[in-house]
Amino acid sequence: MDPVRERDDAILRGLPATAKLAAMTALIQQAFDLKFAWVRATEPHLSEAEVRAKARDLVTGGRA
Repeated sequence: MDPVRERDDAILRGLPATAKLAAMTALIQQAFDLKFAWVRATEPHLSEAEVRAKARDLVTGGRA
């Protein structure tokens, strides 16, 4: 395994569950924000609600 991956894994193992959850939540929110911006830019004809729904589907793979 690559040394950077080993270091990152060790850091993650040392974090409390609440910190892991906070990091995951932040990453998911960032993914949503990026997809939202991309959908808005590429499909300007969609309403705000349609953009939000499409971004959510893209982030969750349609499982939300």
